[in-house]
Amino acid sequence: MENSIKRKIIHIDMDAFYASVEQRDNPVYRGKAIAVGGSPEGRGGVVATASYEARKFGVRSAMSSKRAQQLCPELIFIRPRFDAYKEASRHIREIFSRYTDLIEPLSLDEAYLDVTHDKQNIGSAIEIAGLIKQAIRDELRLTASAGVSVNKFVAKIASDLNKPDGLTFIGPSSVASFMEQLPVEKFHGVGKVTADKMKRMGLFTGADLKKLSEQELKNHFGKVGSFYYRIVRGIDDREVQPHRETKSLGAEDTFPHDLTDISAMEAELMKIGQTVYNRLQRYQLKGRTITLKIKYSDFRQITRNQSFPFPVGDYDTIVNTAKKLLAATGPEDKRIRLLGITLSNFNEAPGQQERPLIPGQLSLFDEDI
Repeated sequence: MENSIKRKIIHIDMDAFYASVEQRDNPVYRGKAIAVGGSPEGRGGVVATASYEARKFGVRSAMSSKRAQQLCPELIFIRPRFDAYKEASRHIREIFSRYTDLIEPLSLDEAYLDVTHDKQNIGSAIEIAGLIKQAIRDELRLTASAGVSVNKFVAKIASDLNKPDGLTFIGPSSVASFMEQLPVEKFHGVGKVTADKMKRMGLFTGADLKKLSEQELKNHFGKVGSFYYRIVRGIDDREVQPHRETKSLGAEDTFPHDLTDISAMEAELMKIGQTVYNRLQRYQLKGRTITLKIKYSDFRQITRNQSFPFPVGDYDTIVNTAKKLLAATGPEDKRIRLLGITLSNFNEAPGQQERPLIPGQLSLFDEDI
């Protein structure tokens, strides 16, 4: 952790950002259970963000509208206003820039800041995080949660511990014990399926993961096992990257039971496609290449893609293309355990040769939606 200790990293995560903007701008929504995205009466779509009033009922991001309304019959569905969210995000970014130029945005509502050498010579990352939170409250009438630590991974986990409106510091001497106590489902890249696999192996916390060698972790979980080995020891030397380039964006889902019916496969693609569309809207991106990922019951994996001469990002094109790519694989009599959709080639000019994603490039992707 020698290199990591030298850094002072803050992770800022806005609280229920889209929903909070709607409640700020529309008094009728204040104190109400609202969902941004999706649609009432189960007509399709998924929730992009839920207010904390809705979360008390179990409503979550990426949940289907139908399920959300079952959990909370009084839920109010609101059409997203991305222009309003972008404007609030721009103002928040300006607040960040008062203290550092090392800002790595992850989306409209969260970012890493490196304040090891801050502009105002304050010296305390905890104090800077508090000042940022207060400025966001005073100037935008919104709340944010902050995590402060020696590296990006721990700071991001810390920001989620005391939401909403939290400020959590994990100091150098506390990182090791913090990581050992962390439930495995809190580790980056560990979705529900992977967490369930870990728990079946008797791995419930970071301390349990720490008992396995790097090779044992790689044998069980593939190349990401090396990441688990380092991170559970508090080793994360990734720098805050102000100018990193997004290479791909997608979502995938592993199913509790293998899919054998084409209509069921297409229904899952519609759900995954909605998640991808929502993320494209959040990052204000369009791509020229749509890729379908399929993993079969025997763990064989294939990908199929289609490129367009112009950027695309609308829901219908995403889903219809994914369905067409699926049909071309001959899914009849196949057992499918995972489906995924990815968009890429965001910045390439028409006719430019398509380049594969290589290790180290940024991919905005969730393992399990």
